[in-house]
Amino acid sequence: MKVVMPVAGKGTRLRPHTHLVPKPLLKVGDKPVLSYILDDLRELGVNEAVLITGHLKERVQEFMEAEYPDFQAVYTEQKEQRGTADAIALAEPYVREDMLIIFVDTLFDADLTVVKRLPDDVAGVIWAKEVEDYQRFGVIVTDEDGFMKKIIEKPSTPVSKLANIGLYYIKDWKLLFEGIRHVMNSPTDASGEYYLTDAFQYMVDHGGKLKVEPVHGWYDAGKPETLLETNAHVLSTTRGRRPEADTDGVTIHEPVHIADGVTLEASEIGPNVTLSAGATVRGSTLRDSIIGEDAVITDCQLHDSLIGRDAKVTGVRGQVDLGSNSVVSMGA
Repeated sequence: MKVVMPVAGKGTRLRPHTHLVPKPLLKVGDKPVLSYILDDLRELGVNEAVLITGHLKERVQEFMEAEYPDFQAVYTEQKEQRGTADAIALAEPYVREDMLIIFVDTLFDADLTVVKRLPDDVAGVIWAKEVEDYQRFGVIVTDEDGFMKKIIEKPSTPVSKLANIGLYYIKDWKLLFEGIRHVMNSPTDASGEYYLTDAFQYMVDHGGKLKVEPVHGWYDAGKPETLLETNAHVLSTTRGRRPEADTDGVTIHEPVHIADGVTLEASEIGPNVTLSAGATVRGSTLRDSIIGEDAVITDCQLHDSLIGRDAKVTGVRGQVDLGSNSVVSMGA
């Protein structure tokens, strides 16, 4: 089995952090979002990957080669952003077997082993999460047996509450790419994009059975506020790290992740704070924040903040969103 992962997006909603760091490599719980997905794939026994790259493509490849050398990865560039179907079309030369398609904007809690128990006549699986705010999503309408009938984008009426989350298993890969070619040869809407969901509809219309399976959790990492929410979830469900010995003048409120090499002086940390390696916090209070490597926080009271690596923040009260190698200083 192969995994196909589109990682070409520019991450505009996460600027300034994505000016220098590809969106899949932003961290929650001091670990890149992409790492959570790759670690799950290792457990499933998947180690062949096709990455659809674009923005900061060299950084993605360097990360894979350094941190996941056991993955047999190939890279193909989406030079123009023309939608999800266009992205997956670029993987066709490398796929000759069943595949997982994973969009790495989110983390999920899903049973991927279901793919090993599918009946022979099932063409694939679409994972979905039941939501109440269904108007924000593409939702999947199923038949009485739980197979996809159609996907409706942002419905005004509650035809379904099963949100399409960007996680798919395709056994009939030939039918999928046939559907993608059909979509790519059809007129686009005003956006000029080609949608993978239209290729799924082609599969269903041509006899392909796509089973809809639930995910237990779905955590967005696509914008600052949801990245912080996902960081809090990761810290609350995994065993975070903190110094083995208490430091005088430092109060810690779990959950937190405090990496090796962090310096803390006269500060209050947590809850829901990640401090990456080499960070320094002096005379400050932090909660619900992510602090990058080698950042220096002095005399601050910060909440709901994202601070990039090597940034320096002094005398700030409130919320701040600061990219790498930046400096903010308030007061005299």
